Amino acid sequence: MSITLLMCGLLFGGALAWFLEGVKAQSARWVSLLTVLVIGGYFAIALNATAYDFSTLQLLVRVAWISSFHIEYALALDYLSIVLILLTLFLALICVLVSWQEINDKVGFYYFNLLTSIAGIIGVFTAVDMFLFFFFWEVMLLPITALIAIWGHENRHFAAIKFFIFTQLSSLLMLVAIISMSFIHYQQVGQLSFFYQDWLTLDLPLSISQYLMLGFFIAFAVKLPSVPVHSWLPDAHTQAPTAGSVLLAGVLLKTGAYGLIRFVLQLFPQASVNFAPVAATLGVVSILYGAKMAFAQQDLKRLVAYSSISHMGFVMLALFSFNAIAYQGAVLTLVAHGLSSAALFALAGMIYSRIHSRDLNHMGGFWLNTPRMGGFALAFSAAAFGLPGLANFVAEFLSLVGAYQRYPILTILAAFGLIGSAIYGMVLFQGVFHGKCQVKQQAVNDLSSRELLVFSSLLALLIFIGFYPNSILGFFQSDSIIIAINNTVGVSK
Repeated sequence: MSITLLMCGLLFGGALAWFLEGVKAQSARWVSLLTVLVIGGYFAIALNATAYDFSTLQLLVRVAWISSFHIEYALALDYLSIVLILLTLFLALICVLVSWQEINDKVGFYYFNLLTSIAGIIGVFTAVDMFLFFFFWEVMLLPITALIAIWGHENRHFAAIKFFIFTQLSSLLMLVAIISMSFIHYQQVGQLSFFYQDWLTLDLPLSISQYLMLGFFIAFAVKLPSVPVHSWLPDAHTQAPTAGSVLLAGVLLKTGAYGLIRFVLQLFPQASVNFAPVAATLGVVSILYGAKMAFAQQDLKRLVAYSSISHMGFVMLALFSFNAIAYQGAVLTLVAHGLSSAALFALAGMIYSRIHSRDLNHMGGFWLNTPRMGGFALAFSAAAFGLPGLANFVAEFLSLVGAYQRYPILTILAAFGLIGSAIYGMVLFQGVFHGKCQVKQQAVNDLSSRELLVFSSLLALLIFIGFYPNSILGFFQSDSIIIAINNTVGVSK
């Protein structure tokens, strides 16, 4: 029941922060920080103490929930879930720290929504009853919509409504596919079931599975996001508070990739192989389009937002290459992008708090007064365009090497996205820290101790993973998902 305690602990901590803020000012921040630290430590201790082999999906709890429809409360873990939960908890700590001075209105309610969304994300990464998965999917989205709508910037309501419409419409498609799968189980077995591992045993005709696969694929492609269902992301990132942007880029996008790996590729292997050329093409279009649009932006947060679309295109291309090396690259990209994009959005938030603008035309020459901020900004920009020695380089290299074996021409085109990322990375760095300063020098202070802690921890992890990628990849050498991918390609041939 460790995962259940994790989610309950986050909900309790968020509710306590909301309540105590009305009793004593500043208490919500400290309660939220303590909650995330305790939950993270508890999860690490529980993992260290367990005897499970997580190379295959390990069922942790399965009890009846809505018995009349055979809906269960079922949670499971494997290495993919564990890596993404650890990333989520680490970035939850970053979110609390970057919100420390930024949020001054309805502070308790803000941290309640933040911790509730984190609990929902953990539920998404562990649920193996598909109705429960959909429930956590909604729990995850609603508080993030509130974060944008209440604590966002000038056009926050438009961005929140757009985000909500995109996610809800695509979620309804997934819900239709979930109900259809349960009905197919009823036809073949004699009872309804929403249990993921029951669905793996179904005999699905290709004529049906290709449509069911699309229901899941569209929902997860919106969340990834992939062109052409990406347009909610730049607006949501631009208008969200800093922690909202960190959460969106660092974790929420990863739920889309997780859904593709866990459900699309494994529940519908033959349909996925048939659809793979289309998905891989969308991935390459996302890489190139995101890089081009990032270069064209003058709004700092929109630049980083479009860069996320480009980087997630590598994940789409790698996953639908059906190659073990590409799969490892995709998993590592999820972690590396989660760290580097969180750092860049934190940087954008820190600059905004100093000059109250996101426009690159209002920046320039900050290096003289903020050498520490400039040094970290250069490192994170280098990480974004794949400098060797940092995690993003290994991730994108493995993705391209694996994808080349199946789609050589598409992979060559995708490699041009690396050139684009170097261009927009330098545009970002030069526009902010070089040239003539457009604001009063005394208005731009260097990093505080809290901000230095945020950047140091993110950079340390990027360097560590860059030099020791097997600290993550070692868990996936004999992963059951790789075996399933190899079997899928063998069957398709």
